[in-house]
Amino acid sequence: MQSQQFVQSYSVAIIGASGYVGAELTRLVQQHPLLNLSGCYVSEHSSDAGQLLSDLHPQYSNLLKVPLHTLSDKTKLSIKQNAEAVFLCTDHNVSVNLAPEFLEAGLKVLDLSGGFRLSSSDLYPEFYGFEHPQEKWLQQAVYGLAEWYPQAITEAQLVAVPGCYPTAALMALLPLQQAGVLTDSKVIINAVSGVTGAGRKASLINHGAELSLQAYGLFQHRHTPEIAQQLQHDVLFTPHLAQFPRGILATVYAELNADVTDTDLANAYQCYTGQPLVRIEKEARPAIKNVVQQPFVDIGWHRQGNQLIAFAAIDNLLKGAASQAIQCINLQLGLPMEEGLL
Repeated sequence: MQSQQFVQSYSVAIIGASGYVGAELTRLVQQHPLLNLSGCYVSEHSSDAGQLLSDLHPQYSNLLKVPLHTLSDKTKLSIKQNAEAVFLCTDHNVSVNLAPEFLEAGLKVLDLSGGFRLSSSDLYPEFYGFEHPQEKWLQQAVYGLAEWYPQAITEAQLVAVPGCYPTAALMALLPLQQAGVLTDSKVIINAVSGVTGAGRKASLINHGAELSLQAYGLFQHRHTPEIAQQLQHDVLFTPHLAQFPRGILATVYAELNADVTDTDLANAYQCYTGQPLVRIEKEARPAIKNVVQQPFVDIGWHRQGNQLIAFAAIDNLLKGAASQAIQCINLQLGLPMEEGLL
């Protein structure tokens, strides 16, 4: 499907719009040349209902003078009648229950939660704390890592937009796995995220007086099976929460096969040639400051013998969520995936 076929704009709704990711996604939709925002919605019990999004996120006061509607049976019917796609920025188990209703009405759904990222429902009780009731849609969901699965995303009705940590780790690792340069040894991923990764609602996790650089989710973080599933390789993933607002830096440690040369590594990363949102340089040490409020992923790699250290830096709210969702809908509309982002 080519972009020139769309004379008028493509209508989308955003559910769970009041959070950090929802606000960024609303901003990107508002700025997009072909997307029309049909409405922003929050749950019936949300204290944000009835407010303007710009009141909650005043840094975007000129862009987000958008009312937050309560999601009810009446407004869901309105979405089905007026929107062609729905972005879900909701909790995982909320998305699992909401998505089928819109899918069965013929809408496309781009889910930014983890509700449809894992291929097996058996993993959900352990890593997400609930039994997954939508096996059919779980099997039909396409993983929305835009640079890697563009054709599948284009054809999908349900896109599971990747997690922020997996996006950073996989963008650094998938070229190496595809090129066959890694040994069978477990890949180690240490990643540090800004506090917006913990969400907008206040808690001791993100309270300023309590916040420090601290690891969490040891051995059992829900992104571990997501990374391993896409990489088809064992990983040891340790996330950290730090005292800065946004961004992720992932540091990846991997063992290379004995005969791998620097040229082999450079050739592996050539898969990103022509990808406008991937910036890669061999000896670079990517920094969060260079990707904050940007849709890019910055990748660098270093080696000593058969030991590789690779880095990837992203904005957790953009490439790790909202701008990646825009890349996916651009693909579905036959647009360049960077449309509306640069």
